[in-house]
Amino acid sequence: MRLLVAVLVLGSVVACGTTSENRPGGPAPSTPCKGADGKYVIGMSQANVAEPYRQRMDDDIRAAAKSVPQFEVRFTDAQQDNSRQVSDVENFLTQQIDLLIISPNEATPLTGVVKKAFDKGIPVIVLDRKVEGDAYTTWIGADNVEIGRQAGKYVAEQLLPNGGKIAEIRGLAGSTPAKERGDGFREAIRGRNIEIAVSQDGDWLREKGQEKADAILKSNPDISVIYAHNDPMAEGAYLAARATGRQDALKFIGIDGLPIPSGGLKAVEAGRLSATLIYPTAGKEAIESARKILVDCQQVPKTQTLQTQLITKENAAQVYAKENPGG
Repeated sequence: MRLLVAVLVLGSVVACGTTSENRPGGPAPSTPCKGADGKYVIGMSQANVAEPYRQRMDDDIRAAAKSVPQFEVRFTDAQQDNSRQVSDVENFLTQQIDLLIISPNEATPLTGVVKKAFDKGIPVIVLDRKVEGDAYTTWIGADNVEIGRQAGKYVAEQLLPNGGKIAEIRGLAGSTPAKERGDGFREAIRGRNIEIAVSQDGDWLREKGQEKADAILKSNPDISVIYAHNDPMAEGAYLAARATGRQDALKFIGIDGLPIPSGGLKAVEAGRLSATLIYPTAGKEAIESARKILVDCQQVPKTQTLQTQLITKENAAQVYAKENPGG
């Protein structure tokens, strides 16, 4: 009788800790963990590789996977096409992959196929952008609302302490970072006499950001700051301003802070951008989670939130050197 009571109490304790917010993720019961002696095929479904950030994410996954000899990682590029990404995942399921890593192009269109994989017992690691619901093993990424807040706080305190007008170039409309970075930014500038005079979608792409900024600058001569949801769009906006000789009269802010010669850290160091915020690719963390799930037979947290950092002229060179110790 005492044993039965103990089992019932233990069961109730476990149940209390498995909400969609905090329950750990891991292989479904139907997915055998073959341990260190197994071989595993991982499918990596990327939203696109036109963004330098996403190419870096793939590169980070490749580099991390080299240290796990049991892993073979196969990559696909959806080229910002939701239907194509659904097909990519369907093909991975046909190939009977052992684990899926996905960075969704948009949340709603990819939710169904991610759930299909998860319901088949395939562990699913979602990176950066989110899907709806909780039919996945773990989500890994930075807090995009907080990133938006930090960007808004920097504008309000450092660039426009007396108020003013800004333009916003947003990411892809259906992707969760675009909404969250916009929401956080608006929260931070509320009550600070700062007006978002215009907001346009740049789809995360440099050339689209340049095109949108060109139109914005022609119709909004009184803006002082352009807040772009990533560094390539911010760089595009800088190019548009330079074409009209206004680059020195405006301030530009981006997000990503990639530690590469063409990335946001160097753009801040060179003075083209006033600030950026580091947005980790989560590639290394994705492979570490995959190793824990497949090789170590461990569970991983449902949510893994990575740290970010505000980069300005004062710390850009130092952070770049830290991220590139060899040169």
